[in-house]
Order: sequence, then structure tokens, then C-alpha cells
Amino acid sequence: MDVFCFLSRSREAKARLEQHRLRLYRIAYAWTHNTALADDLVQETLAKALKNSSQLRDPNAGEAWLYSILSNCYRDHFRRQRATEEIDDNTLTHESTPEKESSDQQVVLKVRAAIAKLSEGQRQVVTLIDIQGMSYMEVAQILNVPIGTVMSRLCRARNALKDLLEDFAPKTAAEESNIRRIK
Repeated sequence: MDVFCFLSRSREAKARLEQHRLRLYRIAYAWTHNTALADDLVQETLAKALKNSSQLRDPNAGEAWLYSILSNCYRDHFRRQRATEEIDDNTLTHESTPEKESSDQQVVLKVRAAIAKLSEGQRQVVTLIDIQGMSYMEVAQILNVPIGTVMSRLCRARNALKDLLEDFAPKTAAEESNIRRIK
């Protein structure tokens, strides 16, 4: 279908242009979900199509050509909206690296596994106090046990976690170098 041969016939041109405009608008709205932006993209598309109508080689490909112009207008719109920053002047440093995140994830998995090895009572107390940040009194009420029981379970749980996670504990200089002191 020759989209631009209608320039000489105004009534027929208006009908074809309106038909394409509605189709282009539906596509633009589906892409953007913004009525104003969709209108702007369609207007820009039709303006470019009319301006560059001589570039259309195959009159039967007119509709596809319009959609490709719409696609380019859509892409160009977001290129213009993108904030640019000169990266050569910036020093790129970030505390979070893939290695650090992987290491942190391994620590989290080890701690979860260690907590899972605790008895049920110890696990409940540790998760409620150390992870959820509840008070001893709140935990005692939740578990329906005396506050002394909460404190002893917490102490035993922390000691058990200390033993289970000792490979993550920071080592002293003497432990790292395996040097013995002789007095």
C-alpha cells in the first residue's frame, strides 16, 4: 500500500493518514502507557514520514516503514531523556564488589546453617533476640518461659554459635603466624 502517494489527494490522504495515526497511537501507547508521550511520538513519526517520504522505495512497505520510524522515535526519546555524566572525571570506587558479595553470602549461609544446628529453644531465643531485636521480657512472654530461661538459652546458643563459627572469627597475629612465645 503506497502510504505517501496520497499527498496529491487531500480527502483520501486525510483518511489514510488518520487510519495510520490511530494504529501508530495504539502501538505507541502500548509501549509507553502515557497518552501525552504516545501522541508526541505519533506526531514526530508522521512528521518524519512526510518529510522523508521520498526515501520510501517500496510503496507496499509503507506501513512497516511507518512502524520502524515510530520505533526509532521511541528509542530516540529515551536517549534524549537519559542523563549523561562524564565518567572520565569520576573515580569509580564501590565497597560492594562481586567477591565481597559472594563472601558475605557465604557467611550468611554458614550462620543460617549454624543456627539450624541449635536446639529448638536456643534457635527461638537467638532469632527473636539477636535477629529480631526483641527484649528478654518480650521473648519470655512469647515463649511462655521465665526470663532466666531465656537468658540461659541465649548464653548457651551464643556459645554454641561461637564454636560452630570459629573459622569466621578474626584471628590474632600470633594465631596467623603460628609463633609461640616462650617466657
